[in-house]
Amino acid sequence: MNWANRLTVGRLALTILFVVALNSEWRYARTSALVLFILAGVSDYLDGEIARRYSVVTKFGKLMDPLVDKVMIAAAFISLVPLKAVPAWAAIVVVARDFLITGLRLLASSGGQVLPAEPLGKHKTSWQIITVLFFLLLLAIRELRYVDGQALWWSEAWLRGGTALVWITVALTLYSGLAYAWKHRAVVAPDR
Repeated sequence: MNWANRLTVGRLALTILFVVALNSEWRYARTSALVLFILAGVSDYLDGEIARRYSVVTKFGKLMDPLVDKVMIAAAFISLVPLKAVPAWAAIVVVARDFLITGLRLLASSGGQVLPAEPLGKHKTSWQIITVLFFLLLLAIRELRYVDGQALWWSEAWLRGGTALVWITVALTLYSGLAYAWKHRAVVAPDR
């Protein structure tokens, strides 16, 4: 197993640790979750960079890298639901879109066709990451006692900033998913 693939597997392990930290009540759990999420993101950048620079792109990497990315984002959105950061319906939209697009890609690959990622999908992923980091950062700030639980700016940021980010993320998630499905509709219903 090359270093790029090791980093991908490591990112999966970091995702598990992230979920444990975010759902724990021990001191600095939220701050630890923020650090783990950032480390997972850095490992995602590094594994792609290593694979391309040293020409060590493998079938394992092609399959597991995007899959682990989806697991990481899904885990983050689902874990933010009980913390009242992300509404359950928004997490369902994010997870369902990724399942449906992955299914479309699997259907295409069964016919020997490869459906590449689109720039709009990458843009959507960026907004998903920004949304998760926003809530994790606010949780860490409160946990580190940089603000007390009643700080007005913190509450406003959580409520107004968080709501805006969730809506932007959900809109881009839906739009990119529908646009991708429409563009590749022939995979599902080929012309006869």
